[in-house]
Amino acid sequence: MDRLLLKSVRLSDETLCDILIEDGLIKEVSDNVTADDAEVVNGEGKLYALTGLCDMHVHFRDPGQTHKEDIITGATAAKAGGFTAVACMPNTTPPVDSEEVISYILKKAEQTGIDVIPVACVTKGMRGEALADFDTYKRLGIKVISDDGRPVENAELMRKALEKSCESGLLVLSHCEDLKIINGGIMNKGKVSSLLGVLGMDRASEDYITAREIALAMSCGASVHICHVSTKGSVSIIRAAKADGVKVTCETAPHYFTYTDEKLKAKDADYRMNPPLREEEDRQAVEAAVIDGTIDCIVTDHAPHTKDEKADFNKALNGVVGLETSLAATLSKLYHTGKMSMSDIERVMSENPRRILSLPTLKIQAGYPADITVVDAGLEWEVVLEKLHSKSRNSVFKGERLKGRAVYTISKGKVVYSLNE
Repeated sequence: MDRLLLKSVRLSDETLCDILIEDGLIKEVSDNVTADDAEVVNGEGKLYALTGLCDMHVHFRDPGQTHKEDIITGATAAKAGGFTAVACMPNTTPPVDSEEVISYILKKAEQTGIDVIPVACVTKGMRGEALADFDTYKRLGIKVISDDGRPVENAELMRKALEKSCESGLLVLSHCEDLKIINGGIMNKGKVSSLLGVLGMDRASEDYITAREIALAMSCGASVHICHVSTKGSVSIIRAAKADGVKVTCETAPHYFTYTDEKLKAKDADYRMNPPLREEEDRQAVEAAVIDGTIDCIVTDHAPHTKDEKADFNKALNGVVGLETSLAATLSKLYHTGKMSMSDIERVMSENPRRILSLPTLKIQAGYPADITVVDAGLEWEVVLEKLHSKSRNSVFKGERLKGRAVYTISKGKVVYSLNE
């Protein structure tokens, strides 16, 4: 319907109100809204209405790897997780470095009902040899660039990218990994990797490139965003840089503040991702950094792989899906433990990602776009892989009981997901 009334819902600050939505916009927010011809969702004072969640780091594998995921199925998973906006990383086939591929993504995204934002490559073909055409990106409305999936290995090339990003208004998102330090490692380097007899990924790989990116950004006064923070060292480096006024932002994913590499003792490749699950001191550092605001936002790094691609622990591809569990895991770990308020959750999962991506601000006020995630914070549920909307099932939260989830996702004034339908 053109009119939708959210009755007796709570805002993130616990304010109880009614929200009337009309023609894609929030029409009225007050104590007692009446609209006889509106579709009504009654929150009964139990449901929260948050500004639409935004995940600034997903992999939809489209074009070229659609046996794992595509823009339609990825967006369907996103809607089921409460997201009204997602930013897709460019390590597709071919990579996102041309007008043709960018236009393809934008055209297909029109079918999804949510905002699917292409992230373009820093270097041509993600080969790390020459910068891509930033001027074309700017003309096409691209706001963020990354070679995520691999680092820009050449420091001078990265410095030039950061320098040029200032001129073109693009934000560089950095995958912080030194491949020579990694040297074939498949999980965190520590006691568990030694126990299993496999090569590990030393924390120094992430910490070193995090420090490098910050130094390079400082040298040219650029902004830089650090992807998927997983180590206590990176947290410390970023915290110090922010205190010094460096224009650095960063993100992490729920698995990094929920689990450790102990999960890999079973040699289940569904718990392998890059960067990997670390040790308890890293988990605690990441959690503390989310709570104190050092880490700006929570993302999923949604990275679908097929069952066959995950079958062999030693040879499996890195990555996990997360769009349908991210909000629930965050609520379970941080909200229901009293470590963060609902306003804090809204900040790290909606407000900050949108600000970093230079997307329009959302507010639950009259006149703003009706992008709203309706959340039942008390709903307990089990993560059943067969019920996920993604094409792939490689979830670290499989079999877990989580508390809280999106029950309605409203994008541009329309209900694009309802838990009961």
